[in-house]
Amino acid sequence: MKMDALVKAKPERGLWLERVDVPVIKDGEALVKIHKTAICGTDVHIYEWNTWAQETIPTPMVVGHEFVGEIVEIKGQSDAFKVGDLVSAEGHVVCGHCKNCLRGDKHNCSNAKGIGVNRPGIFAEYAAIPLSNLWKCEKNIPEEMYAIFDPFGNATHTALAFPVLGEDVLITGAGAIGIMAAAICKHAGARNVVITNRSDWRLDFAKEVVPGVVTVNTKKTSVKEVMKELGINEGFDVGLEMSGNVVALNDMVDNMINGGKIALLGLGIEGGLAWDKFIFKGLTVQGIYGRKVFETWRMMTSMLQSGLDISKIITHRFDYKDFEKGFELMESKKSGKIILEWNK
Repeated sequence: MKMDALVKAKPERGLWLERVDVPVIKDGEALVKIHKTAICGTDVHIYEWNTWAQETIPTPMVVGHEFVGEIVEIKGQSDAFKVGDLVSAEGHVVCGHCKNCLRGDKHNCSNAKGIGVNRPGIFAEYAAIPLSNLWKCEKNIPEEMYAIFDPFGNATHTALAFPVLGEDVLITGAGAIGIMAAAICKHAGARNVVITNRSDWRLDFAKEVVPGVVTVNTKKTSVKEVMKELGINEGFDVGLEMSGNVVALNDMVDNMINGGKIALLGLGIEGGLAWDKFIFKGLTVQGIYGRKVFETWRMMTSMLQSGLDISKIITHRFDYKDFEKGFELMESKKSGKIILEWNK
C-alpha cells in the first residue's frame, strides 16, 4: 500500500513529494492517519540543507514532526488509546531506561530520537507513532491547535520555567515560539511582558497575536527606555531568551534585576557572553529543551481550555501538495505557523 509523503530524498536543498510505502507498525505502535501538519523551523533547516541538517538527517527519509491525526490501527495492548481517537504526539522518542527516564525527567533523556529528525516523520498520509508518545486530543480544542502543540510546548516549558505571576518579563526574539511565550506569560498573570526583535513585521505580528504585549525594535529603541516608560526601576524579574543571538542575550542580562531568572531556549549563541554580569547579578539560568513529558502537554490543554487564545499564530494553510509555498513563506520570516492539510 502506497501513500504520499514529503521526503528528504537527496542531500541537497529541497523536499520531494513521493509515493512511498505506508508504514508497517510494530508492537507498541499506532498507525495514524495524518490530518494536519505544521512546518517547524527545524523543517526549514532540513529543507535548506544547512550544516546542522547535513550532519544530522539521514537520506532518504520522510521528515516533519508537528501534527494531529486519527488512529487507524494499533498493534499490541492499549488501555489508553483506541482506533478512531484523535491524537497528537510528543516528538522525542525516549529510551525509557536511562537515569533521567527512570526518575521521570523524560525530556532530558540522553538517548532520545526525534520524529522526522532521527527516525521517519509525519509529513505523510500515515505515520507510525509509539503509543507511549501519543497525546489524546480534547474535543473542545480546535483540531489545528494540536498540530502546533510541539512548538507551543516549547513556549510553555520556557515561559513557565519560573513563576511569572506579578512579574516583569523580557522576551528576546519574536518568532512564533517567542510570541506564544508572551501570550502564556500574559495569561499566567505577568505584570509587564516586553518582547524584542529587529523586525517591525514580527513585532507588529506579536501585537496582533498578543494584545497588551509591549514591543521593542532594538535597532530603534533601547530596552532601558521602555523600562522607564513602564516604571520598571530595578530590572526584569524573568527573561526568556528565544533568539539564539548573543547580542540579544547580553542586552537581556544588562536589563535583569539582581537575582533575576533567565530561561534559555534559543540555539546558536556563540562567544562574547558577559559571564561576569551573570555572576555579579546572581542570575539563575535554566536551559530549556523540548517539553516536559507529559506535564507540559497537560498544561497546554488546560490553558487553552481556560481562555488562552493563540489562534492568530497560525497565519497560512495549504494543501500538502503546495508545500513549497509554505516553505517559501517560512524563509521570508513574514509568517506565523503554517499548516499543511492532508485530509481534504
